[in-house]
Amino acid sequence: MAENGKNCDQRRVAMNKEQYNGSFTDPSSMNEKKRRDREERQNIVLWRQPLITLQYFSLEILVILKEWTSKLWHRQSIVVSFLLLLAVLIATYYVEGAHQQYVQRIEKQFLLYAYWIGLGILSSVGLGTGLHTFLLYLGPHIASVTLAAYECNSVNFPEPPYPDQIICPDEEGIEGTISLWSIISKVRIEACMWGIGTAIGELPPYFMARAARLSGAEPDDEEYQEFEEMLEHAETAQDFASRAKLAVQNLVQKVGFFGILACASIPNPLFDLAGITCGHFLVPFWTFFGATLIGKAIIKMHIQKIFVIITFSKHIVEQMVAFIGYWEAAT
Repeated sequence: MAENGKNCDQRRVAMNKEQYNGSFTDPSSMNEKKRRDREERQNIVLWRQPLITLQYFSLEILVILKEWTSKLWHRQSIVVSFLLLLAVLIATYYVEGAHQQYVQRIEKQFLLYAYWIGLGILSSVGLGTGLHTFLLYLGPHIASVTLAAYECNSVNFPEPPYPDQIICPDEEGIEGTISLWSIISKVRIEACMWGIGTAIGELPPYFMARAARLSGAEPDDEEYQEFEEMLEHAETAQDFASRAKLAVQNLVQKVGFFGILACASIPNPLFDLAGITCGHFLVPFWTFFGATLIGKAIIKMHIQKIFVIITFSKHIVEQMVAFIGYWEAAT
């Protein structure tokens, strides 16, 4: 990793020194030119320059379509195989028969997985501005399953309507048979799918920083610009936030896979910085995504699950109510 970063630093210095025919340019003038270019790009927005914005948008769409058409043309066998598979799936879905019960079951599971993965992506995709879908959706779902499990003395909720509704099964459960592990197993799929979504949502900062490092360009993104400034003033950082960000960057850069895994395994609002760091120092994709996936979908997800389940477990709630009653009586 260090060698990759060093080589890219050398390439970037060379690119900053060369201009057109190989003549050398003052770094200050290059920075001024980059600043002007950035300001010009920031003014190209729909509400300020609608015609120019739409023109660039159309040209970019045409370029992307041309690139994808060329790639698909050189992979005709894959395209044909995909179209045949798609035709078989469509026919299986619409043709009536005994297989429809399995099709409906697969469709239901697919939509359930897509729902929770989508919520996970929304939670982490916005460079720190994502929706708090754990607090809004997954946390309340785990809490409702926990409370229902103790009320029904069972986790064998009928399907359907679970998870839309939680209805106790017809057979009576034996009180005291509900364990922490049984509730964890009941919500494992939803929680893991949500964790996979959060790992996918961390990819944009990685790809943005990686593309910027390979091209030598500086993207118009505040997080990335802040990261560049942090690297320039690393030795003089004094405030807690700067030191925390620098610690995350050093951990990821020096430890690699296990550093990424450690950052992803705990609730960490600075993990976007870890993705930018990995992209900036050209960490291999599967090293970054593998560590992120394991940390968020397995380790961190189980920590959050256990916390919510314990908080809403029957005996914990009874102890809290008893403590509140004791406190009121004492006062």
